[in-house]
Amino acid sequence: MTHRILILGAGYSGALTAGMLARRLRAADARITLVNAASHFVERVRLHQLAVGQSVPERSLREMFAKTAVDVVIDRVTSLDVDSQQVTLAGGDVLGYDSLVVGLGSSQSPPAAEISGGTVRTVADREEALRLRDELRGLGPGRSVVVVGGGLTGLETATEIAESRPDLDVSLLDGGRVGADLSPRGARHVRRALERLGITVQEQVRAQQVTPGSVLTDTGAGLPADLVIWTTGYVTNPLAQASALETHEDGRIVVDRAMRSVSHPGVYAVGDAARAIGHGDKPLRMSCASGTAMGWQAAEAVLADLRGKPAPKFPLAYVTRCISLGRRDGLIQVVRPDDTPLDVVLTGRLGAWDKEMVCRGAAWGAANPTLGLPVPARALAIAA
Repeated sequence: MTHRILILGAGYSGALTAGMLARRLRAADARITLVNAASHFVERVRLHQLAVGQSVPERSLREMFAKTAVDVVIDRVTSLDVDSQQVTLAGGDVLGYDSLVVGLGSSQSPPAAEISGGTVRTVADREEALRLRDELRGLGPGRSVVVVGGGLTGLETATEIAESRPDLDVSLLDGGRVGADLSPRGARHVRRALERLGITVQEQVRAQQVTPGSVLTDTGAGLPADLVIWTTGYVTNPLAQASALETHEDGRIVVDRAMRSVSHPGVYAVGDAARAIGHGDKPLRMSCASGTAMGWQAAEAVLADLRGKPAPKFPLAYVTRCISLGRRDGLIQVVRPDDTPLDVVLTGRLGAWDKEMVCRGAAWGAANPTLGLPVPARALAIAA
């Protein structure tokens, strides 16, 4: 009997999971279906580059998996019925499964309704990044751009815009301290980069209201803003929380060490959809680094469960935190396995090169699911 494996979402973790399973399983053993709303693999870690007009390769999912037995379905998931083991798609199809991998990712956390009285853009998905690109192109010299949020996305977006458009007045609004989760050396380098690029930094200040042409802060001050970019965090896809799956209050699916749902063992979760615990009993943060490790772990767990064997446990540990600060500067922050920073950093052009290699490696791993290796000829012994 062919085992039906359904994978929802073809981001870094979902694509990697599908590729690993395709390389390890024969079509006679398992049917693998990968569902994604977009027809192309999206390099989310490069969307700030796309927003300033740089070329970011498009990779067709069907071409990526053309030499595998993975059936790629381009459609949007509208509901999960994990008790009946069925998934409904926007096009009306209902897909059944024996094993389900949820990798539906996350989206930009929007500003509260009372805050947004003007146009607010994000870089959370390809469509938004393209809209932001068009609006940036329409801004003349001397116009003002305010980036709200001083996390990694905010830093990368602000520096990319300031470097590519030095004629614009770029401000960064941070509710805390810039670089607060970096080492002292890392934070100092980030501050120097912001200063070098002419970015005005407002710390411990929150956006209170966005109006056409300005951002009002909780200090009562107003900042000129012809364009506002919101980067204050991400929210998970709401479908998991609407299902019978056990989820955390943040909407992520609660999983065990092997990425299995704690409430439905036939369901696995990866990437931003999963709340997995790493070193120091700390939940893994939403990131490409976390998603890649989860994809490896989930694929091995699915294979082990099919064989009726214990799943191997891969280290869910961090090594570095990578930040681009434009195309000619970057920061590689060395961290402990639990993601706390060490005072060891790589900066400047070498840091930018290292970050570029990390981005290329992540994209290559997702875009080359079989790693150039043939599917093993041996049959898979599936447990009854």
